[in-house]
Amino acid sequence: MASDPSESDDTLPTQGRFTRFRKLAGLSAQLSADVLKSGAKRLAGQEPEFLSKAAAEKLVSTLGELKGAAMKLGQAVSMDTELLSPEVRQVIARLQNEAPPMPWEVVARVLREELGDAPEALFREFEPKPLAAASLGQVHRAVLHDGREVAVKVQYPGIAETLTGDMDNLGLVVKTVSKASRLTDGTAYFQELREEMLLETDYLREAALCTSFARGATRLPDLKVPEVITERTTRRVLTLELLRGRPLKDWVVSGPSAEERFRVARQLILAIYGPFFLSGELQADPHPGNFMVLEDGRLGVLDFGSIKRFSPRFVDANRRMFLHAVRLESMDVMGLSREVGFTSELPDAEAAPLIQEVLHIAGRPMRTTPYDYATCQIPRDMKLHFARNAARFLKIRPPAEAVMFFRSTGGLAQNLKLIGARGDFRGVFLEVASLL
Repeated sequence: MASDPSESDDTLPTQGRFTRFRKLAGLSAQLSADVLKSGAKRLAGQEPEFLSKAAAEKLVSTLGELKGAAMKLGQAVSMDTELLSPEVRQVIARLQNEAPPMPWEVVARVLREELGDAPEALFREFEPKPLAAASLGQVHRAVLHDGREVAVKVQYPGIAETLTGDMDNLGLVVKTVSKASRLTDGTAYFQELREEMLLETDYLREAALCTSFARGATRLPDLKVPEVITERTTRRVLTLELLRGRPLKDWVVSGPSAEERFRVARQLILAIYGPFFLSGELQADPHPGNFMVLEDGRLGVLDFGSIKRFSPRFVDANRRMFLHAVRLESMDVMGLSREVGFTSELPDAEAAPLIQEVLHIAGRPMRTTPYDYATCQIPRDMKLHFARNAARFLKIRPPAEAVMFFRSTGGLAQNLKLIGARGDFRGVFLEVASLL
């Protein structure tokens, strides 16, 4: 019998399926106990937490160790402000840029395999201690021979195979649930997510997307996209210009002024909608670890493996829908939805009000001045709208590429609530419209 890869000296996430399943099963048992305890408190008339701090610590340690798709799931959960208490979210937020580090010997080996020499020969300086450890690789500070500071992302050995296995396991779950529920088939949407996530393991692709994203952001001077160091980049090693600043999640808790909060919130809106409308590219994984408030006041954009390129038809229809909304104009909701790629089994007279309400909820900051994101109820009200009309919404199907669009815009809404800025956001959206 072949030995379990988890027993290797690397102690990396290239673990066998059984080992990964066993660890997740142990985590599931603890989380299930937490949920049962919460249910008992509800019956007693108390208002419990969905997850305790102890269970959150277990979640972070297990998912951080497993990395891959499991860790990405934890990052997504940590962004949901309606689901978890602030204390628990703070614990889980560590998944956004922290995980058990890869041993230095393994880092050096990957660099030699990919770049053909030892770290000390490739760089003037290379810090063994990582700046951050994430789901697919970890980042080290280094200095090129010409004195430029860079961030070097080194991929975990075997993570591509691990991620493939995780996504195949999740795919079986999605397929089974879809068949058992008899409500809707989620396999096409999952396949879109699977393909995009697997593409993230190719750092040459990420380097190309970073360069393309920088070109698309040339009309957005408040954004900073790092330069790719091509000669130190391969399929498993990505070297970028090092940006100086604080990750968004650290900046938020540093006590920024109201003016600073509005400034960064504006930059974040431009960072998501600007490249999407201008060049059809979107940062589709907008958790707070992927943005940095720079020392010079600009907003740094990080992690380009999750950049999604959309079809011209999808972008064009969404652009016209956005312009109608921000200009407070009436629109042909069903006609534009079909152009985006939606299909519906409902009569237009029944589907149109459902979609119109989605646009109405999402468009509040475009109509209200000033708008206060600290008290924003858009995520909550959107969930309530879908829950109250679940059976009918299952008959309205978005195109597969919309999965990444919803992931990005939903994450933007959560980040804006996290920042908690108040101000003239209608003016910000009008600024976006002026670029088009």
